[in-house]
Amino acid sequence: MPESLTRDENAANVPNKSFFITTPIFYVNDAPHIGHAYTEVATDVLARWHRQSGDDTWFLTGTDEHGQKILRTATANGVTPKEWADRLVESAWRPLIDTINISNDDFIRTTDARHEEGVAKFLQKLYDEGHIYAGEFEALYCVGCEEFKPKSEIVDGTGAFEGEKVCAIHSKPLELLQEKNYFFKMSAFQDRLLALYEERPDFVQPASARNEVIAFVQQGLEDLSISRTSFDWGIPIPWDSSHVTYVWFDALLNYATAIGYGSDDEQFARRWPATHIVGKDILRFHAVIWPAMLMAAGAPVPEHVFAHGWLLVGGEKMSKSKLTGIAPNEITDTFGSDAFRYYFMRAISFGHDGSFSWEDLHARYHAELANGFGNLASRVLAMNAKYFGSVMPSAVESEISDEDRAIRELAASVTAAADEHIERFAVHEAIAAIWQLVDALNGYVQEQQPWALAKDEAQQDRLATVLATATEGLRALAELLHPVIPLATEKLWEALGAEDAIGALAAQPLRSAGQWGRLPAGTPQQPLAVLFPRVESENESK
Repeated sequence: MPESLTRDENAANVPNKSFFITTPIFYVNDAPHIGHAYTEVATDVLARWHRQSGDDTWFLTGTDEHGQKILRTATANGVTPKEWADRLVESAWRPLIDTINISNDDFIRTTDARHEEGVAKFLQKLYDEGHIYAGEFEALYCVGCEEFKPKSEIVDGTGAFEGEKVCAIHSKPLELLQEKNYFFKMSAFQDRLLALYEERPDFVQPASARNEVIAFVQQGLEDLSISRTSFDWGIPIPWDSSHVTYVWFDALLNYATAIGYGSDDEQFARRWPATHIVGKDILRFHAVIWPAMLMAAGAPVPEHVFAHGWLLVGGEKMSKSKLTGIAPNEITDTFGSDAFRYYFMRAISFGHDGSFSWEDLHARYHAELANGFGNLASRVLAMNAKYFGSVMPSAVESEISDEDRAIRELAASVTAAADEHIERFAVHEAIAAIWQLVDALNGYVQEQQPWALAKDEAQQDRLATVLATATEGLRALAELLHPVIPLATEKLWEALGAEDAIGALAAQPLRSAGQWGRLPAGTPQQPLAVLFPRVESENESK
């Protein structure tokens, strides 16, 4: 398997590791809300961190365009399913990438020829090797979930649906479907799946998700119906065109078809296996059905499946069907994409449910971004301009104090800590670790009072040392926060003169961000525009 080399010149001869990360592919039955954007941003931060660290990174996202739900939505809007999918992808789903500044390497659609061809090859392989058979089937089906529901997710309806069986997730009546379908022998993989969870405790994360998956599989697996005949919007079963592929069996394969399954063995070997970031409501598909499919095909199972929690508004999960979604641009139009990214990654413990509120967003934007980080950068660069003619000051060895050394040590320790947190998918903890340096630098500047030192000619060497320390701290912060707030850190990087002095920000070896003294003394600097302008709250504007 060919491997490119890292971009870190200090490790130029060490092959880097492959890091293939995916979001789920999203249904195109409606436009995205901030719950979808939350998943995209979390995956993007992880991808940017690994990419900037020199790992051979590939970030995949895309759209799921087959199935009964899409067919019904398109029909209700008077267009074909493909016309509906094309419209939504171009008007809503691709623009989302720009709205929240996502750095994906690929965008797959399940209507792409490469995907449909790969699915057909995968199905044929499983059929030829005896993992698929024909059978009769009758069960309660949820169109919203595109799933025959297990007993644990079937509840009695209330109100208008009293006397009916409804989906526990969508609260809508289930449909009794009777079909002659093709089945995947998933039950044959129960023991292998349980062994996988035992041997690789980090395969499903967090621990609560792992426990849920193990409990589900221990109850016993049934074979999976993988075809439909009641509608025709899907990928035809290759040996029987009167059937179309079950939408989840089709959709899960996007992770493999996008990197060359069945068409580019070299690319597939380079990228696979993947790390999947998913919402907890689709955990079972990714942690049970998907690895069983791969086992049947003789392919490696994924590296990790990480299930994050729900994004709650007013204590309830956002839902397009319940009209409780908030469009991402409702936030970015006012606060910008960096603030969107920072807020959802910092305010919510990744892996658990989290609540969104406009008041909390407004408060964190001003306290942490505008006043904490933005004001620190503005003050330090303004003092460099005022006292040193807009160049990076030169620290004087004899003036280096314990306080200066503490900042240096903290930069190194938070870099290591943040990287450890990222490896555990704890994005919120990584940002919290980095923010220790933001807070420490603010405290350092306030305590050292460079504006007072500037009034005393005898303190010029100390003044230079203090501002050199603060400026180098900003250099480290620009690198560490670049995966989270890329636009603001690019502006800071340019103002620091770092682009010309040490190269592009995205090319800096992130795991070395805490290495002190990388921004050379005498580097010319530029004025810094306000990174996070004040945003009035509704109360303030009245």
